[in-house]
Amino acid sequence: MSNTHRLSGTVTVDGLPYDWELRREPQWSETTGWQGMAVALLQQDTQRAALLEFPTPKRLLKGLQRGRLQISDAIVMRGIRAALLAGWEPASRGKPMVFVVDADGN
Repeated sequence: MSNTHRLSGTVTVDGLPYDWELRREPQWSETTGWQGMAVALLQQDTQRAALLEFPTPKRLLKGLQRGRLQISDAIVMRGIRAALLAGWEPASRGKPMVFVVDADGN
């Protein structure tokens, strides 16, 4: 059973464990407008992190109130696979890589 209201956790993708953590909730910025949530990823026992940036929820763009965050293991797993396909190498060194994904983590 997947708990969708967690702010961190661990998932296994292709036999490797990855830790994830909510880094930013959707928020308003005076300079850039609405920003979506951001989730940090790190493969256990590696150095290089990845940051998934999600789009702003449509309800916020329409001026509606914030809803509860919906972060499921499935969304995180799809985000990890998308980051790996886009060139994220968790075992390498360097700054965290930033990936822009859709609302489903693709």
